[in-house]
Amino acid sequence: MTDRKLYLGALTDNRRWDKVNIRPDDVFVVTPPKCGTTWMQTIVALLLSGDPEMETELSVKMPWVDIRIREMKEVAERLEAQTQRRSMKSHTPMDGLPLHDQAQYLCVLRHPLDAHFSFRKHARNIPMNWFDHWYPEDDSDGTTIRRFLDGGAEGWDLDAMPLATILHHYKTARDLAKRPNVTLFHYADMSRDLPGTFARVASLLGISHSDAVMDDLIAAATFDNMKAQAERYAPSGGKGFMKSDSDFFHSGTSNKWVGVLSDAQLAAYDAAMDAHLSAEDRAWLEYGSARQP
Repeated sequence: MTDRKLYLGALTDNRRWDKVNIRPDDVFVVTPPKCGTTWMQTIVALLLSGDPEMETELSVKMPWVDIRIREMKEVAERLEAQTQRRSMKSHTPMDGLPLHDQAQYLCVLRHPLDAHFSFRKHARNIPMNWFDHWYPEDDSDGTTIRRFLDGGAEGWDLDAMPLATILHHYKTARDLAKRPNVTLFHYADMSRDLPGTFARVASLLGISHSDAVMDDLIAAATFDNMKAQAERYAPSGGKGFMKSDSDFFHSGTSNKWVGVLSDAQLAAYDAAMDAHLSAEDRAWLEYGSARQP
């Protein structure tokens, strides 16, 4: 672990990274859950292959190293055997990851309330009931939003993704963004300008394709196409990991909380955000480069 921070969640363990031999051209996709992880992974995979019809299998080819579901020996051996340029994903904050001077780290953030509501939907779509105590079927008393805001009675849990997790992800990525190989992206910016996102990622990775090929790759990574082919693009799609692969791509929209949260709940959220972020940081974390609703 050297001087990396230790993160142990109900499902994850960042010590697993100790088994991975990082290569100079590796690409890390680092995000809180439901902030555009699979979308960015798909963009990277399309750019690396140059093929809009590529076989995805992101959970195997571009694995989530931290999660304990697969034996780490198997994951490490599969990564070591790859001869092509590799990419991996992590939901661990940047201060818990191995930092290589040349590997690229693509950190994606999203409005915390949009991420929360998307995660609520995702939690109910997982058959294993990992998060039932955080996201109960009956939330009429507002338990879920309270736990999101205060981290729960036992402190913030990395895997259940309360607000504290998102804020910590942002702060650790922001603090490292002065490095030339750590770059912040925002879900809202990706939604507003997908071609611009492709161009930015391609530049960071040193990849060049013809305009015609880029147009095909961008079309493959649109939300509508990924949802329509959810068995290809969802994590472990077609393998029964989720109740519905299509529901993994629920809506892709923003402002999911409007008309759902009460004035008191929104006030509590505002207070929590203002207590931990400057006005400029909050504006970016919520809305990206637009910095406004």
